Amino acid sequence: MIPYQMKKEEVLKSLGTGTEGLSEKQAAENQNKFGKNELAEGKRKNPIVLFLEQYKDFLVIILIIAAIISGILGDLESSIVIFVVITINAILGTVQNIKAEQSLNSLKEMSAPTAKVIRDGEIRIVEGRNVTVGDIVVVEAGDFVCADGRIIENASLKVDESALTGESEPVEKSEEALEGEKALGDRVNMMYSGSFATYGRAKMVVTGIGMDTEIGKIAALLKNTQEKKTPLQVSLDSFGKKLSFIILGICIIVMGLTLFRNSGPITPEAFSDAFIFAVALAVAAIPEALSSIVTIVLSVGTQKLAKEHAIIRKLQAVEGLGSVSIICSDKTGTLTQNKMTVQKMYFDGTVIDKDDNINERQAQLIIDGALCNDSVRKDGQEIGDPTEIALIDFSNKHNLPSERVREQYPRLGEIPFDSDRKLMSTVHKIGNNYKMLTKGAVDVLLERIVEVKTMDGKRAFDEADAEQLRNVNREFSESGLRVLAVCEKDVPSADITLDDEKDYILLGLIAMQDPPREESADAVAKCKTAGIMPIMITGDHLVTASAIAKKIGILDDKRRAVEGSAIENLSDDELDEFVTDVAVYARVSPEHKIRIVNAWQRKGYIVSMTGDGVNDAPALKQADIGVAMGITGSEVAKDAASMVLTDDNFATIVKAVENGRNIYKNIQRSIQFLLSGNTAGILAVLYASVMALPVPFQAVHLLFINLLTDSLPAIALGVEPHSAAVMNEKPRRKDQSILTGRVMTNIISEGIIIGAAAIAAFYIGLMRNAVVGSTMAFATLCLSRLVHGFNCKSERPVVFTRKMWNNKSLIGAFVIGFVLLNAVLLIPPLQSVFSVAPLTVNELLAVYGLSLATLVVIQILKLIKR
Repeated sequence: MIPYQMKKEEVLKSLGTGTEGLSEKQAAENQNKFGKNELAEGKRKNPIVLFLEQYKDFLVIILIIAAIISGILGDLESSIVIFVVITINAILGTVQNIKAEQSLNSLKEMSAPTAKVIRDGEIRIVEGRNVTVGDIVVVEAGDFVCADGRIIENASLKVDESALTGESEPVEKSEEALEGEKALGDRVNMMYSGSFATYGRAKMVVTGIGMDTEIGKIAALLKNTQEKKTPLQVSLDSFGKKLSFIILGICIIVMGLTLFRNSGPITPEAFSDAFIFAVALAVAAIPEALSSIVTIVLSVGTQKLAKEHAIIRKLQAVEGLGSVSIICSDKTGTLTQNKMTVQKMYFDGTVIDKDDNINERQAQLIIDGALCNDSVRKDGQEIGDPTEIALIDFSNKHNLPSERVREQYPRLGEIPFDSDRKLMSTVHKIGNNYKMLTKGAVDVLLERIVEVKTMDGKRAFDEADAEQLRNVNREFSESGLRVLAVCEKDVPSADITLDDEKDYILLGLIAMQDPPREESADAVAKCKTAGIMPIMITGDHLVTASAIAKKIGILDDKRRAVEGSAIENLSDDELDEFVTDVAVYARVSPEHKIRIVNAWQRKGYIVSMTGDGVNDAPALKQADIGVAMGITGSEVAKDAASMVLTDDNFATIVKAVENGRNIYKNIQRSIQFLLSGNTAGILAVLYASVMALPVPFQAVHLLFINLLTDSLPAIALGVEPHSAAVMNEKPRRKDQSILTGRVMTNIISEGIIIGAAAIAAFYIGLMRNAVVGSTMAFATLCLSRLVHGFNCKSERPVVFTRKMWNNKSLIGAFVIGFVLLNAVLLIPPLQSVFSVAPLTVNELLAVYGLSLATLVVIQILKLIKR
């Protein structure tokens, strides 16, 4: 049998212990048998392994092969340049991918550093890691629980298990055996590692330590959960392979044409020259700087997000956020404030809102709630049950400071809260009378009320009053509010017993709730406008979860709310159908969360999971984009997430989605810029080969363009100012390539225009000689690509608009590239290094004119398209 189903005597016997605890000898034997009370360490990849993995990219492998063959054939210059480029890319990739796997370490830190155990009949304080199975642990209010255990003695214990179950209210514990299967949050005779006591005290016998605890199971889930590639990673991987095959084919054709044009037999020298040029063409055509530029753009995006309270832990999540179509959100602390707050009162037939003004009679209800109360504020900290803290906060809010009220009416007697009778009573001297104040469950007190206080005094409590009280209680409960009744009576002395808890005068009802964050409703609405479906997944009760979900707009008439048990026995296929119209899942386990995330992923959706508790961590890691809360969130959740919100603001997610979409568009602009320029170079070379013209570019020309004048504008386009208009679009499909039909059309058409300008310059230069032709073709291609950065800013014409000048980085990149190009063309030592001929003034003007003409023609094309 499971410990929570067994009587406490049976549990003690099965573990070989008793109420006096283990002896030190037994404890040592059990530690040898069961191990230390700590979580297993996860394996981490060596940084060297991570560095070598960067070379697995298909584009990189092609370039390595080309570099090796070039070196063998004697072109060391090209080999060195290629190896330098791919090594820089590998270093950047390694730095970004060294993510310390801290989830398991954070879980270990959640274990209490010390614990009070009974050994040899005496209470001793030991390190949490030395607690073992069979130990009797004493737990008091404020203590963290160091292991899983079955309660054997209980004195009104309440335990906060929100980190494990997501339930915002502390759980009242019991020592009695339970019947049947129970969800984690309903095992009221058990305590779990990582939770903490908020009220009362108890003793438990340890039943599980280390990896055998519920936290240990979550740690195992974290270890076994695979991280997903983001849509951009998948898209670029697919694109890279296709592009490589296309470029290899073109290079083989160009090499064949070069050899075919050679008169006479093919000599080793001719083959070597043809191969080296083909390699140079491959280096120019393959955008090897693409991954670095994408990484840099994403890094800049993370800095922008950090300023807006979103810390990115996994770089690729920046663009992935932009394509999220499902957000599975925890309730407690994410959509709500994780703080019980009084919402309404009921007094003398009237419902009073928390912000309404109150009179002296109504104030007595608030004062009694603060007096019959064990919670306190000490050194800025809240100590006690959240429900009672809500009562003293409400008292303070209405200028009835709880400390002053308690000094004025000190407690003289009490009957502590008991989960069986669901009441708490205290005695205070108010005026000349001893007043017994009682608060508790409405259904329990209802049968004990004989009078009711009114605005005019008091009167008899009749059946009509009882019916009205039931109706108000039901309305409050259906709204997700927790309701307490507050009563009083005169007693002869401060010595009260359980027999005195009757014949009450009703003061009224106080209803409270963990309320939604103010910005949650607006954030949910924005999500829906952006085509994103919000779903609430929580360990809290169905009524409470549904009420909050309706209030903020997640739950409506078209969708429903269910408990986690509803999916327990469903197959994956059945679950895929089931999730379609469910907006709220209540009373869920960590396994349920992962199954729900998986179901949406199988349906082709990109899923984000938000949360703050330990119980959220596996689903955060399984989701395409995991989002953790930074203030209330556990370290476990933060380490498992892709993004951490430093302000715990759900609305920040919406802003992050907007940023993600803009960053993706900017990356798309950078790719369009790089590939259209590369296309121009390829077309110019193909044209020259087919027309039997001299080679238009030297290998060093193509390397100069690719490594120097291309990178800066591409990075600058990556930081193009953002637009709010992206939030009116629907999320991208999971299988949508970053190279859409529109982008491919732009790449080809713009590549043809720039390539035509380069060929025109080549012909003009050939009128003097081949070296001048090559120089003019190189200069025109280089300058046209610099100018082309402005074309890639928008689908609309930008010339003569403010938008053309709103990106200072792009202007700076153009100026730097222009200066470098002219330095190569005009400074004699550099002319020699880069194999260029001196140009006349007219030839320079022709280069400038042709380059500027590409901007004009492409802008006219954009105008025609509009």
